[in-house]
Amino acid sequence: MALSPGPNMIYLVSRSLCQGRRAGVISWCGVVCGFLVHVCSAALGLSALFLALPFAFEGLKVLGALYLLYLAWQSVKPGARSPFAARKMPDETPKKLFLMGFLTNLLNPKVAVFYISILPQFIVPENGSVLVQSLFLGGTQTLIGSVINLLIMLSAASIAGWLVANARWLALQRYLMGLVLGGLALRLLVQQR
Repeated sequence: MALSPGPNMIYLVSRSLCQGRRAGVISWCGVVCGFLVHVCSAALGLSALFLALPFAFEGLKVLGALYLLYLAWQSVKPGARSPFAARKMPDETPKKLFLMGFLTNLLNPKVAVFYISILPQFIVPENGSVLVQSLFLGGTQTLIGSVINLLIMLSAASIAGWLVANARWLALQRYLMGLVLGGLALRLLVQQR
């Protein structure tokens, strides 16, 4: 899933192509900080919710699965396009690059909903602190996603050229992403508390 293009990856690739790798890395640092805010918020919220209302897990599970099915449909619906497309951007200062990267991630409600949708299906309250499990899982996903984003951003020019020459990959990526999201949604629906 980390390889699937989204707003953060698009922003980082665009910034790197337009203003260079240094600007991309500064923007990437902002995106990573945004991920950390989302992970901590999701972990604290899930812990409080599960402790206060043990049966809230079931409602969250159904809502999360519906959201994942919606994202899967957005990937495979007729006429859908891959979001991996660089765009021209003006040069910005390092401070503004960091802030824009941070806000690109922080203000993306899909990231927050993603953590709320995905984390619960891997948390087992009987195995200890929900907060610790949430932080560990969210931190692991953030690390993987951040490294993938960094590598893609650093090689943006060659990747962009390859994608232009291999348009079929963009369609394959959409269907693969839809399949993964649909599978996660079904797994979430059948999971027992």
